[in-house]
Amino acid sequence: MSAPLLDVRHLSRRFDVSKPWLNRVIERIPRVHVRAVDDVSFEIAKGETFALVGESGSGKSTIARLIVGLLKPSDGEIIFDGKSLARGLKGAEARRLRRRFQMIFQDPFASLNPRWRVTEIVAEPLKVFNTHKSDRERRKRVGELLSLVGLSPEDGAKFPHQFSGGQRQRVAIARALAANPEFIVCDEPTSALDVSVQAQILNLMKDLQAEFGLTYVFISHNLSVVRHMANRIGVLYLGRLVEVAPSHDLFARPQHPYTRMLLDAVPDVEMTGRRRKKVEGEIPSPLNPPSGCAFNPRCPFANERCRIEVPALKPWRGQPVACHGIEEGRIPDGPAQPIASVTAP
Repeated sequence: MSAPLLDVRHLSRRFDVSKPWLNRVIERIPRVHVRAVDDVSFEIAKGETFALVGESGSGKSTIARLIVGLLKPSDGEIIFDGKSLARGLKGAEARRLRRRFQMIFQDPFASLNPRWRVTEIVAEPLKVFNTHKSDRERRKRVGELLSLVGLSPEDGAKFPHQFSGGQRQRVAIARALAANPEFIVCDEPTSALDVSVQAQILNLMKDLQAEFGLTYVFISHNLSVVRHMANRIGVLYLGRLVEVAPSHDLFARPQHPYTRMLLDAVPDVEMTGRRRKKVEGEIPSPLNPPSGCAFNPRCPFANERCRIEVPALKPWRGQPVACHGIEEGRIPDGPAQPIASVTAP
């Protein structure tokens, strides 16, 4: 097998949320750190879509920002096409590598500069990476990119506020494609859009992937969207991966109790009558996480070991799962679920 395009190894990120220095001195309290991402490892092959799912606060967007360099990891390593991004690439080497990956942000209302016309927004990567030197070349390329995402070249003269939410996200996609990237991090790119518009954007992204051989990291909390887009799925809980599996396998027979809970929360629109367990409890505060397995306060299968020892991500029937109950045989096989019960948008 060929080497993965992206290799994330033992990635962690801590944030200092301490009170100001003087308050800590007066109150005699130590610094406080939140571990938003905790020892996460995964690989992504070229041309694949790897999705990260989980409740709000599970660390999905932090991982996205770590991959593209908007945040620096506290520990671990991110290797892109054999080169470590953590070792501080500089100069021409950094620019050559940086243009190969881009990011599509969650909110198209906030990710576009409201003072710039669309032509300037989409042309910015062309200027930064100096791929089109003259204004004429850049305007021509911007027109091509806007046509590619379903807009008109004449739309380049407009400002972002003159577009709908779906059109703004198309502009953001055009900007991401401007540098001819191979790898795109998509941080909930459709969560701020209407359902009908979501389907259009997702289909556009799949078409672009097929046409240009793009590789995606797809961040979402919407399992219907993830099933439509992803080849493989990683399930996050409080900053740690608890299960990684091919999309079909995850939906057909989930293993980890948290994955099962997420799938049980999806509306059974086809009224199959399958038994489901309601969602119980809330994700704990990262300021005061539970000891042992972070999911143990909500898990119906938890025992004393779960409350003491953090489970490692280990292969189970060929797929990594982090669960003492599965390892010990205390948890029955994941219930078979009709794939049709989770509908594509």
